[in-house]
Amino acid sequence: MKFQISKQKIFKSLSHLQGIVDKKNSLPILSNILIEAKDNFLTLSSTDMDISIVEKIECNILEDGSTTLNSQILYDIVRKLDDTSNVELISNDGKIITLRANGSRFSLSCLPKEDFPIIEHLNEGTNLNINSKILFKLIDKTKFAISNEETRYFLNGLYFNLHEENNKTNVTLVGTDGHRLAKFSHQIEGKIKSDIGVIIPKKTINELSKLLSEFDDDIEITISSNKIIFYINNLVFISKLIDGTFPDYKRVIPKDNNNTLEIDRENLLSAVDRVSTIANDKSPVIKFKFLKNVLNLNTINNDNSTATEDINLNYDGDDFEIGFNSKYIMDIVNNLEDENITLKLKDGSSPITAQEKSNSNLVYVLMPMRV
Repeated sequence: MKFQISKQKIFKSLSHLQGIVDKKNSLPILSNILIEAKDNFLTLSSTDMDISIVEKIECNILEDGSTTLNSQILYDIVRKLDDTSNVELISNDGKIITLRANGSRFSLSCLPKEDFPIIEHLNEGTNLNINSKILFKLIDKTKFAISNEETRYFLNGLYFNLHEENNKTNVTLVGTDGHRLAKFSHQIEGKIKSDIGVIIPKKTINELSKLLSEFDDDIEITISSNKIIFYINNLVFISKLIDGTFPDYKRVIPKDNNNTLEIDRENLLSAVDRVSTIANDKSPVIKFKFLKNVLNLNTINNDNSTATEDINLNYDGDDFEIGFNSKYIMDIVNNLEDENITLKLKDGSSPITAQEKSNSNLVYVLMPMRV
């Protein structure tokens, strides 16, 4: 095997693969990437057995061949080369690979390509096309609500729901950890065979989000009962799905919150940030006291230190007090973008919703804490 490629081109591809390589796996081959050179294309593959990425890039192939190489070592070597470098890789027996770039030369040990797992693609499933920037935003606005509690494994990912309506397809992503819920929908052209709902793992979501941020083009998605594949230009991203039942999120979203108020997003964010300065993990609650035309924020920590702040606003609903985790409220407000946001409330013990007028398809729900 022998090929030549620019540093920037191979480094970009290695960066795509690096996030899923299992550096601590007991199987050494999973710390490697598969390198295949053929027909003026270089194909790089990595897998942790749950997620796989295969990327094909054009390059100058001087001799066909394939081998596997430690991903971290190759990534670090290429990262430290000058951006203008051309990289040459040569392997005669598949056991040692020589990397040359400018005056640098490295001889690196390989593992047999036969040991690398076979990455299987789907033959059948539900297919759809969606713009990469739209999918990125759907993920970006919901992924913060994914649960980290492994005991509730079915919440350790985003719920990906496809629903046909008026000859179009509604794409809905939902994340929740039981304390807060984020739901974002977008309608795309085209019909699907049947409604579908799957849970995409958190690691998949995070790595996919990084990839989508680099592209602005339509991508193709194929979904089966246990796998999902994203075709992004010359890259194929394959992931297992979480085998579980996601809660009925529609029942969680309140429909009878009759106390409505609009509030300046920056004012609320700044006030919560200031008051939460004395909050801590043991006492993270900020009390929201809704009065006529005034919202009072106050908290007390376990050292009996206190903070309070008033925000003037137009509100003539019921007077009541409700407590929220300061971090959760800031996460939600940070993900809304309008100058003014809408809060809908019922009473001091029921969840609230937060939305923006410019995008009614984005809904956040926050459960109260005992005050």
